[in-house]
Amino acid sequence: MVSRRSAPLLAAAAIMAVGAIGVSPVVADETGLASMHEWVKVRGATCYAEHTHYASSVGHRDKKTAMAAAVKSWAEFTAWEYGTAWANFNAANAKKADCKQSSSGWGCDVEARPCRSAGRRR
Repeated sequence: MVSRRSAPLLAAAAIMAVGAIGVSPVVADETGLASMHEWVKVRGATCYAEHTHYASSVGHRDKKTAMAAAVKSWAEFTAWEYGTAWANFNAANAKKADCKQSSSGWGCDVEARPCRSAGRRR
């Protein structure tokens, strides 16, 4: 019987063993929708060729908080639509951001093409 404490260690060992033999593990939360877009290689990652995601934030006390909220929104929607492998804004391609202060506070608009790491295969 596997204890609750050892289960995560066994799972990690299995993933490492699969990677060591050259097979990419399946990402459990992939939605299957990513394949509807054309993909290209960018800096070793797999990215959408033209499909861009957008997100925004409003009413924040400062620019840094507004930017973090917009990026979080981008990542959450991307993860919902395609799975978490695609939802890293830092790994995304063709990123753009615009922040402005208004009477309601700071807000930012971000856009980027989702990418996933080179270790994942189509």
